[in-house]
Amino acid sequence: MPEVRQLLAGAATRLRDRAEAAILLAHALGKSRSWLLAHSDDAVDPTDAAAFAALVERRAAGEPVAYLTGHRGFWTLELEVTPATLIPRAETELLVERALAMLPRQGAPRVADLGTGSGAIALAIARECPHARLLATDASAAALAVARRNAAANRVPNVVFIESDWFAALEGECFDLVVSNPPYIAADDPHLAQGDLRFEPASALASGPDGLDDIRRIIVGARAHLVEGGWLLFEHGWDQGGAARELLEAAGYEEVFTAQDLEQRDRISGGRRPSNRP
Repeated sequence: MPEVRQLLAGAATRLRDRAEAAILLAHALGKSRSWLLAHSDDAVDPTDAAAFAALVERRAAGEPVAYLTGHRGFWTLELEVTPATLIPRAETELLVERALAMLPRQGAPRVADLGTGSGAIALAIARECPHARLLATDASAAALAVARRNAAANRVPNVVFIESDWFAALEGECFDLVVSNPPYIAADDPHLAQGDLRFEPASALASGPDGLDDIRRIIVGARAHLVEGGWLLFEHGWDQGGAARELLEAAGYEEVFTAQDLEQRDRISGGRRPSNRP
């Protein structure tokens, strides 16, 4: 029977990535990565070895590791992910950081997370602000099912999930903060046919000829769903910061800004609904 270290070495060569090989082997064996290090000379049952080999081949064909294992870490959460949801990415944590900085510290602020997917953003905010009341929406019933399971598994009770195409089901609802990681890739972008993006839901990735169609809808729609002085924050592509600020300013938002991620790329933009008082 093959040993742990032999399986790891072969997979690392096949994938050209030892870390991914270790994640997949740990998943196949139902063990932790630290267990692999401590048991590198252990023999692996042929059935488990075959299951691991199948995972390696699927990854070699391009299938994302998160879909193969069914999980991805985000913020302080461990989230279930499926092909019905986007895979949460580290750069989106910047949106959570800015949202937390702008939330009122008093009372029970209301937050809407549009296009919640796995629930990553809403659950991260709710975990950090148990006094906040979150409403998370998605047009995909399958994605909402995943998000609800994630809320239960992570024991985050202060989020309500509803099916809605952006603001369609939110008539009469107003929030202190609206956040979103919407589709923002141009429909003809060649990256959609490359890498992990090939396996993620296209409806959560692409948005019109310039990638801004859904961002336009959110910017315009949010005005009717923000309290006076409420904030709108959303993620976008590295080259869309200028366009995002122009759209926000044209829609009458104040204190418009763009924030950069750790790689100094434009990542999120936002603005504040002005007061109606003269």
